[in-house]
Amino acid sequence: MARYTRADIVRLIEEEDVEFIRLQFTDMFGTFKNVAVTSSQLEKALDNQCMFDGSSIDGFVRIEESDMYLYPDPDTFQIFPWRPQQGKVARLICDVYRPSKEPFEGDPRYILKKVLARAEELGYTFYAGPECEFFLFHTDDDGMPTTLTHEKAGYFDMGPVDLGENARRDMVLTLEEMGFEIEASHHEVAPAQHEIDFRYGPALQIADDIMTFKLTVKTIAKRHGLHATFMPKPRYGVNGSGMHINMSLSRDGKNVFADETDPQGLSREAYWFIGGIMEHVKGMTALTNPLVNSYKRLVSGFEAPLHIAWSTTNRSPLIRIPAPRGEGTRVELRSPDPSANPYLALAVCLAAGLKGIEEQTAPPPSVGRNIFAMSEADREAAGIHPLPSSLKEALRELEQDAFVMQVLGKKPAETYIQAKRAELEQYARQVTAWELEQYLYRI
Repeated sequence: MARYTRADIVRLIEEEDVEFIRLQFTDMFGTFKNVAVTSSQLEKALDNQCMFDGSSIDGFVRIEESDMYLYPDPDTFQIFPWRPQQGKVARLICDVYRPSKEPFEGDPRYILKKVLARAEELGYTFYAGPECEFFLFHTDDDGMPTTLTHEKAGYFDMGPVDLGENARRDMVLTLEEMGFEIEASHHEVAPAQHEIDFRYGPALQIADDIMTFKLTVKTIAKRHGLHATFMPKPRYGVNGSGMHINMSLSRDGKNVFADETDPQGLSREAYWFIGGIMEHVKGMTALTNPLVNSYKRLVSGFEAPLHIAWSTTNRSPLIRIPAPRGEGTRVELRSPDPSANPYLALAVCLAAGLKGIEEQTAPPPSVGRNIFAMSEADREAAGIHPLPSSLKEALRELEQDAFVMQVLGKKPAETYIQAKRAELEQYARQVTAWELEQYLYRI
């Protein structure tokens, strides 16, 4: 059921004295973009007549085919509570279309919508719930971000040790004012690291919410003189930031993953869904962990999963089944980080899970042992294989996984891989502080 009609939006903009409307969309690499119009252009925007240059957006189109149109989704209408109370600012998240009125195949929101339509054909509704971690750092005298923090707080610590407590509280209150249902917020393991969890929901809404969440967190942090970063591993020697994704399927209002007659409380569909993800997770990793920096989080000693396994009893495997059963039964994928484009990450997770269900892909036996403590020989004997350990390896796995490539679409997949390989090449040419420290005085 739609939250807003066209008439609702026109009325709200007039009643709330909204002067600017931001027409937002997301590029292939998970960056929020927008075109701002005044309220006088609202009718034009709602008639899908607002155009932009797609060739100027990373991962979109060439200059010869640059005209793109923004189609606002009325259900995403939101007034930003941090903007002025007179001449307020609102937003609408948009789908991207070609002049031919066909959806643009490289729009990440469209890629997710295609997979959701396939799930609907099979009778399923896909629900997701993210666990987004981030760091709060100081800014320098010019307002630029640093990786400096004065605090020493750890997991679940509170003020006055937790120096980010006030900023995090304001983030939660602002998010609730925007309609989020915040389930929990707390300090994370590393100094200056935080987590805010919001309630699960339909996957398209959750992908939109993740983008809005990141924008809100960054905006409120700036008001506190801090910089919020969702970079996976901004500091050496401490835990990185993850974005665990909890997933479930529903049919006729019932959780498909639940089966009280099963010893582990899981249905056949749940096992097959797990099997599908495990079969394709190597090819998915370049999307769930898209940065060079992502793989500096996926290292031993910091709780992030490194191996392809699943369990109902411990947190060391890639996939965990949290304790709640019945309607709370869900599959938690622990490898993604918050730099991932949420539309693409959810699209490939769902597509792989559905493929597992359709092909009845049985997962290997669950692993009850601490995988981090197992020897390499023990893991090999148990058939436990590693995730890609670098972006280069992840891109190679993506290219070799015809199914994941198909989910993205040929042209978007090729564009994504080309851009990420260029990123790798740039990184390889850098002279880092580590190299200078190791070699400058010795050689």
